[in-house]
This record gives sequence, structure tokens and C-alpha cells, in this order.
Amino acid sequence: MPSVAARAAAGNNDVQGGQARVVVTDHSLTFIKEHHDRQRQWTGPGTTDKDYNIIWFTEVCLSNALRLETYICDAERAGDSELAEFFRKAQADSRKGGVQGKALLKSRLDR
Repeated sequence: MPSVAARAAAGNNDVQGGQARVVVTDHSLTFIKEHHDRQRQWTGPGTTDKDYNIIWFTEVCLSNALRLETYICDAERAGDSELAEFFRKAQADSRKGGVQGKALLKSRLDR
């Protein structure tokens, strides 16, 4: 059976994938693009403060590292060592981003 993406690319607008049903229309693609464009322009709650952006980035990295711990445990419980290792690598990258974000924020606040 062709993949969901292949069926959508072939013009099959009624794409069934697993449990989720996706209907692709020109209107929905336009809406997604417009939403994406708005999100790229949004810089936070009414601020373009660079320090706020560092704080946000750091928090997201550290939260992601914690969330990945759950995913690692789930993969191990299911006996999927490949997936557990994948999540461990992602967790290490998230922790690294958190450490770098804290260091950068500290250096900027010490100025």
C-alpha cells in the first residue's frame, strides 16, 4: 500500500493513515500556510526581547529533556531498544541546549 504522503501527492484527497483520517484540500493547505506564516512572525507575548527568547528556548529544552525520560521508559518497557536509544540521544541534545541556554543567559545578565 502506498504511503499517506504518496497517496496525497497522487491527488487522493481522502487519505487514511492508521487511526487518523486526513482530508487534504486546497483550502486546508492555504490555512496551514497562513497559520505557519503567522507563527513565524509571532515573537512571544508581545515582546521581541532577546533575553526572553533565550529564557523560552532554555525552558523548552529542559522540559523536552524531562518529557523524553517518559518516552525512554515507554520504549524500554515495550522492549524497543532502538527507540529508547533514539530518545536518549534526543534527550542529550535537549539537555545540551538547556545548558548552553543557561550559560548564554548568565553571560548576558552579568554584563
